[in-house]
Amino acid sequence: MFMFKKILIANRGEIAVRVMRACREMGISTVAVYSEPDADALHVRMADEACLIGPAQSAESYLRGDKIIAAAKETGAEAIHPGYGFLSENAGFVRQVADAGLVFIGPAPEAMESMGGKISARKIAIAAGVPVVPGTTEPLASFEDAQKTAVEVGYPVMLKAAAGGGGKGMRLVDEPKELRSAFDNARSEALAGFGDDSVYIEKAVLKPRHIEIQVISDTHGNYAHLGERECSIQRRHQKVIEESPSPINDADLRARMGECAVKVAKAVEYVGAGTVEFLVSDVDRSFYFLEMNTRLQVEHPVTELVTGIDIVREQINIAAGRELSFSQSDVEMRGHAIECRVYAEDPENNFLPSPGRIRRLRLPQGPGVRDDGGVYEGADVSIHYDPMISKLCAYGRDRMEAIERMRRALVEYRVEGIKTTIPFFREVLADEVFVAGTLDTGFIKGFNERRRESDVAIEAEDLATIAAALEFTSASKAKGKQPAASKGESRWASAARIAGLRDR
Repeated sequence: MFMFKKILIANRGEIAVRVMRACREMGISTVAVYSEPDADALHVRMADEACLIGPAQSAESYLRGDKIIAAAKETGAEAIHPGYGFLSENAGFVRQVADAGLVFIGPAPEAMESMGGKISARKIAIAAGVPVVPGTTEPLASFEDAQKTAVEVGYPVMLKAAAGGGGKGMRLVDEPKELRSAFDNARSEALAGFGDDSVYIEKAVLKPRHIEIQVISDTHGNYAHLGERECSIQRRHQKVIEESPSPINDADLRARMGECAVKVAKAVEYVGAGTVEFLVSDVDRSFYFLEMNTRLQVEHPVTELVTGIDIVREQINIAAGRELSFSQSDVEMRGHAIECRVYAEDPENNFLPSPGRIRRLRLPQGPGVRDDGGVYEGADVSIHYDPMISKLCAYGRDRMEAIERMRRALVEYRVEGIKTTIPFFREVLADEVFVAGTLDTGFIKGFNERRRESDVAIEAEDLATIAAALEFTSASKAKGKQPAASKGESRWASAARIAGLRDR
C-alpha cells in the first residue's frame, strides 16, 4: 500500500518534534521549516532536512504558505503536516497545497470552512440533532439586538466572536448593566484579533465543564471517537491541565457525547483527526455543542495514553489513503492520564513570559511519565512565539495514581535559567478540590481565592504567634524568669506552645 517517503512539518516546537517521531517510527523522512531565531531549535536538529523560511515574525515565516510549499517542492516532500496553530486551520493554505500537487495531512478545506465559523458550526450541529447552548444562530446586528436576545435566553449570557477562539472576543455578562461595555469590548477585540467584529450570544451554562471528544475518520467512510478529555482547568480561556477520562463521565454519558460528536463530523464529511467540544453542566450533566477544532489538539497525548492509539500515525495513514487501523468496537479506555502544559512563564508575576536560555534541564522519568518537549539544555526560549516548552503527561491505573505520578514528575522536573509554570502545577495537583475532581471552567479563579485565603490565614497565625511569644517572653523577663521549655524544644516554640498557639 502507498505510503509517503518524505513529509514536511509546517510548524515548530514540541508539536513538530512529536510529528517527526511518528514519521521516524514509520520510516518516513522529515523536513523542518524554521525562522531565523529557530535556527538551532530542537525540531530543526531532529529533522532529516531543514529549510529557512524567514525572519522571526510569524507573518513572514510560519504563516507564509508560499514559502512552506516552496520548501516542500524543493526537498521533494510529498505531504505537509501542519501540527496545530499557524496554518493548521487555514482553508486557503489547504487549497494551495493541493494545487501544488502535495497532500495536506488534515481535513478538506470545505470541512474547515463549515466548522471554522462559530455560527455556521452551531447551525450544522442543530441540523444534525446535536444539542447546542441556547442563543443566536446569526451575528448580532446591534446592541439592541443583544439586549433583546439576552432577555430571551436569560442572564448570565456569554458574548463570543463569531470568527475566532482562544478567548478573544469573549465576555461573560452577569446582569443587564454590564452588557453595553461587554458588547463593545467583544466587538473591538474580535475585530483586532480576527478582522471581523461579528459577535453572537449564548446562555451561560452554570458551573460548566469543558469536555471534548476526539473523533477520527478516513476516506473509506469509517468514523470513530476515542472518548473524552476534561479540559475545564483554563486560564484566560486557555487550557493548562487536561485529563482523560473526565471525572464526571460514565459509559452512558461518554457514549451519548461520542455519538453526537460523530454526527457533527459526518455532517461535514470530515476526514482525519478532529475534536468536537462541549460544555457540560456540573449540576445535571446536560451537554451542549460548543465548537469543532479541525486539527490535532495540543492535549492529544492523554487520549493516546488511555486508548493506546497513536493519533498522529493514524493521521498520516489516513492522508495516504489507508483505512483506520481500528473500529469503534476496538476502542477501550484504560486507566487515567493527566497533562500539564509547561510554559516559560513566571507564575509569581502574573504569568508573564519568561524568555531566555535554559541553563539546566532535567526531565522527569520513570513509570507512567511522558514528556513531549520542544527544548533542550542550552536552548533559547524566544519571545516571538507561544511560551509552551513542554507537555508533561502522567498515566496511572486510576485517577489517583495518575495524580501521584504527576506530583512525582513535577518534583523531578528541573528547569534553570527561565521561570516556568511547574511550581504552579505542583500547587494545583495538591489542591483538595482538584483531587476531588469537582472541576469547572472557573476552577483557577476559585483556586487563586483559596490560595489567598490560605496566605492570609498563615500570615495572621504567624503574627499572632510572634505577638504572643514576645509578650510572654517580655513578661517572663520582667519577673526574672525564662520561659520553660520542654526537652528538645526551642524557647520560641515553648513560648508559642505556652501561649496556646501551634509552632509553625
